[in-house]
Amino acid sequence: MLRKIDAPQTSDTPADDEGTPVSVKIRERLQAARKRFNANDNIAEFIQPGELEALLDEVETKMKGVLDSLVIDVEHDHNTDNTARRVAKMYLNEVFRGRYVPAPSLTEFPNAEHLNELMIVGPITVRSACSHHFCPIIGKLWIGVMPNEHTNVIGLSKYARLAEWIMGRPQIQEEAVVQLADLIQEKTQPDGLALVMEAEHFCMSWRGVKETGSKMINSVMRGVFLKDPNLRREFLSLLPRDR
Repeated sequence: MLRKIDAPQTSDTPADDEGTPVSVKIRERLQAARKRFNANDNIAEFIQPGELEALLDEVETKMKGVLDSLVIDVEHDHNTDNTARRVAKMYLNEVFRGRYVPAPSLTEFPNAEHLNELMIVGPITVRSACSHHFCPIIGKLWIGVMPNEHTNVIGLSKYARLAEWIMGRPQIQEEAVVQLADLIQEKTQPDGLALVMEAEHFCMSWRGVKETGSKMINSVMRGVFLKDPNLRREFLSLLPRDR
């Protein structure tokens, strides 16, 4: 009698057995779909119900390994007794939540009054972490919108929700602002969009050169803000000078 021999599992074969780490299963789905999963990418559509809880357990286990390698006696040190679990929850449910959950739902309204005047939202507090050292990035964001009669109007709080979703990932400030601009442009379709972000990077103040008080400021201009220097100057002049 011939005995059937199972084919070896390859990177293209879904990992469905119970012994496979959930991170491997999610990664294989991403690779099969040829989707990028960089630090600042959202991967929510590839996470199945219940897997985020399993991923939390996996991160906790691996974080314990990090603490062991740092020669921290978590068995007897009451201060780090539950640190691995707290760090796992912090990364998955808080500071990097924007990677693992879908975009916040938005209620969009038609521009019934055909508003076409400059609107500025801010300052919006932004909290992120740099992709290089996982150190905090804390700052403020201003968003300028020049609507047209076809622009979708969203509530002011929704701009903050979208910013929180984009910034809730390991980020580089220059890329984060572009990602947010792309998202707002897609959701609202204005004639013009302008973003200015000012933030302190703890990878510069907490480590490295340890330069406190230094901040990074960058901007993204789209549509009429890019073409009309007078409108661009008006937007920038309305931002608080004591930012």
